[in-house]
Amino acid sequence: MTGPQPLKNLKIVEFTHMVMGPAVGAILASLGAEVVRVEPIGGDRTRKLIGSGAGYFPMYNRHKASICLDLKSPDGLAVARDLAAGADILIENYRPGAMDRLGLGYEALAASNPRLIYCSEKGFLPGPYEERTALDEVAQMMGGLAYMTGPPGRPLRAGSSVIDVTGGMFGVIAILAAVEERHRTGRGQKVQSSLFETTIYLIGQHMAQLAVTGKPAAPMPARISAWAIYDVFETADDKPIFIGVVTDALWEKFCALFGLDDLWADESIRENTARVLARDRIMPQIRALVQTWKRDDLIARLEGTGLPFAPIGRPEDMFDDPHLLASGGLEPVTLSDGTITMLPTLPIEMNGARPHAHAALPEAGADTKSVLAGLGYDEARIEALLASGAVEGQG
Repeated sequence: MTGPQPLKNLKIVEFTHMVMGPAVGAILASLGAEVVRVEPIGGDRTRKLIGSGAGYFPMYNRHKASICLDLKSPDGLAVARDLAAGADILIENYRPGAMDRLGLGYEALAASNPRLIYCSEKGFLPGPYEERTALDEVAQMMGGLAYMTGPPGRPLRAGSSVIDVTGGMFGVIAILAAVEERHRTGRGQKVQSSLFETTIYLIGQHMAQLAVTGKPAAPMPARISAWAIYDVFETADDKPIFIGVVTDALWEKFCALFGLDDLWADESIRENTARVLARDRIMPQIRALVQTWKRDDLIARLEGTGLPFAPIGRPEDMFDDPHLLASGGLEPVTLSDGTITMLPTLPIEMNGARPHAHAALPEAGADTKSVLAGLGYDEARIEALLASGAVEGQG
C-alpha cells in the first residue's frame, strides 16, 4: 500500500458477500487495515455475477487476502473461530441469525476475544422487519428513495448501489467509533448498520420538508425546485449540460455572462423566490440561449465563474477524466484475467495524500496457506485441512 495507512495495525476478518459487507472491508483495507476475506469453498459466488453485478467483486474486494473455508465442517469452523480470536474487527452480512447458528455470533466470539468489534450489516436494524430479506432495491422502494427518484407513479431506483455502499459507510463509521471507545474501555462491542435505515436517513430531508411546509415532497422530476435555474439543458451539439443559479449574486453574474440584459433589468425577479415563481416565463429564454452554444464553448465560458455546472457524464467517461487522473482518484487494479484497469480509490485525502495503490484481485483461497500459517498452524496441520476439504486454496 502507498498513501495514508492510518488503520495499518488493525486486523479484520470478513464473512461477507455481494456489496454492503464487502464495501465495509474495502474502505478499511484502503486505509491500511489487514483484511482477510473468508469465502466458501469454490469462492464467493459474487465473483461470477454477470450484467450489472459484474463489477461488484473488483470494486469492493481490493487489498484483501482470501481464504476459502467450509463453515459446515467442524474443522472449517475451528479455523473461523481462530481467525476471529485474533481479530480486532469482524464484518458479516449474512442472513439474520446465520452467524449465531454457526457458533460465530458476537456473544460466542466475544467470550474469547472481548476486544472484538463485531460489525453486522443487515437489511433492517432490530424491529418488526428484521427477519425480512432486503436488497438495495428493496430498501430504496420501501424507504421512499425510489419514489423520489422517478417521475410520479413510476418509482425508479438510483443508478448505483447507493444504499449498499452508504450502508457500508455507516458501518465503517460505527466501527471507527467503537475503536475509539475501545481505547478508553478496553472492550469491543457489536455494531450494526442497515439498508432500510440508511435509506430513511437519506430521505430525511424530504421528511423534514413536510414538517416545515406542511406539504409532502413531490418526486424529484415533478418537484418545485428551490431555484429557478437548476436544470439539464440541451446544447447546439446535442451534448447536455447541467447549470444551476443558486444565489442572487450568481443570477447577476449569469445575466452579465450571457448578455441577458432584459432579464437583469427586470427588478421584480432579482430575488430567488420571485424567480422561482416566474420560472415559466424565464426558462424558455434560458433554454433557447443555451441551445445556441456548443457544450465545450459553454464550459469554457462558465469555468472559473463560480456558477455550478456539469457536463452529463457516463461511467465510461470517468476512466479518462483529467481531474481524476491528475489527482490520484483512480488506482490500477489487476483483474482475475490479468487485465489491468483503473478503479476509484477512496474519495478522501489525508495529510495531502490520497489512499492509492496497485491492487491485484486475489484468486479464491489465494492466501489460505499463509493465513493459516499466520494463525500458528504448522505445515502438517495445514496440509491435513486442505486434504479434508475443510479449507481450500493456495498461498
